[in-house]
Amino acid sequence: MSTPSTYDIIVIGAGPAGQKAAVQGAKAGKRVALIERERGIGGSCVYRGTIPSKTLRESALHLDRLKRAGEAFQFNLKPGTQIATLLSRLEQVVQAHDSFMSRQLRRNGISLLHGRAHFVNEHLIEMQTVDGARQQLTAKTIVVATGSRPRNPKEIPVDHEHILDSDSLLSMLYLPQSLTVIGGGVIGCEYASIFALLGVEVTLIDRAPYPLQFMDRELVEQFVQGLEHHGGRYLGGCQMTEVRWDNVAHVVTTLQDGTVIKSEKMLVALGRQANIEDLALSAADITVSDKGLIPINQYCQTNIDHIYAIGDMASGPALASKAMEQGRRAVRHALNLPIGDAASTIPLGIYTIPEMASIGLDEKSARERYKDPLIGRAKFEEIARAQISGAGYGLLKMVADPDGERLLGVQVVGDSATELVHLGQLALQGSATVESFIDNIFNFPTYAEAYRIAALDILGQVAKRRTEKAA
Repeated sequence: MSTPSTYDIIVIGAGPAGQKAAVQGAKAGKRVALIERERGIGGSCVYRGTIPSKTLRESALHLDRLKRAGEAFQFNLKPGTQIATLLSRLEQVVQAHDSFMSRQLRRNGISLLHGRAHFVNEHLIEMQTVDGARQQLTAKTIVVATGSRPRNPKEIPVDHEHILDSDSLLSMLYLPQSLTVIGGGVIGCEYASIFALLGVEVTLIDRAPYPLQFMDRELVEQFVQGLEHHGGRYLGGCQMTEVRWDNVAHVVTTLQDGTVIKSEKMLVALGRQANIEDLALSAADITVSDKGLIPINQYCQTNIDHIYAIGDMASGPALASKAMEQGRRAVRHALNLPIGDAASTIPLGIYTIPEMASIGLDEKSARERYKDPLIGRAKFEEIARAQISGAGYGLLKMVADPDGERLLGVQVVGDSATELVHLGQLALQGSATVESFIDNIFNFPTYAEAYRIAALDILGQVAKRRTEKAA
């Protein structure tokens, strides 16, 4: 075999995390190789995850707006609507994203290589191309970002036709009349709410008493209400004893209490597992946890100092925003560049219907850390923009210290929640006071007014406490 090609940085995996790592290295003037096993770049995020699901979500929201626009439309989806008609823009969106990313890689002088990569030792990578050719590469810094895939338990017979996972769900030819979703995490809740809005009879099942356990309980309750409003239902605290296709027309789910649920299709959304099997991590002595993840420190270093792991293969929520920040952080650490504190204020956005978002401490965390923190609330029914948009249900929560001065966190559920949270993010980064939201002028009518309403709620509570203390 020929002499290995030498680079400063090798990145394995061209999803959001890998792209960010590669670009960061190139902008620092380093010679970077980015290895991707798939034909396109972007990973599951572009082809099977974020972009396809959000494109379907936008179609569902457009259709819902038509329904709410007035009785004159009398608009309803026809039975047996083809999924492809709801994803008519997907190819255009994917091509635009792929084209943009390809231009960015070329502009930064990054070597994009297609093939399957694995470790030979802790500094040497071997890549096999589609035609079977082998090439070796070496670098001082190696970043592993190979992403994840759906985790399908053995007891559920996923066949990708009747019982599907998140990778195969959108391969359905027609919109089903009914859908059972197993798993109350991000993916399960997002798809459950999307299909419910499209008129599908949705049943969402999870072991936990309520879905999205890591989110503020009050926000989750509004999500469940929205799901039920659109005809869906949540069955919490349930365990399955059997899932089977009846070979006729239904997926049959039997619960431990004897309840039987029949649906045309099923989505299994019970988490994801890291794509590590083909990497030969043991050749580089990289540690893997019992959960199949690669343990990392705050800089995304593995137990081998010059090898970093980022994105879904490391612990934490599988969010593209988190993965991209890890890519930036890992490479800057490897190159001894200033890292900054952005990782402490990464917003959490969930594209359910309604949307949910969070930054900083939520109410539960604040009560654990502080005595009597103040919680300001702004209901969307009080906001003119929400009424104009026909989205009158929603909530913005502002969490403050017991004195009502320092902002600790913001949680939002409702239209534009994933956009609104960024104002709270900037406020936290800038150590803004609660009162600053009252002093500033917001456009009218906008959702941003919710911040002022929540801040006024907090200051009202401060005044009440002072009155009670004086009395």
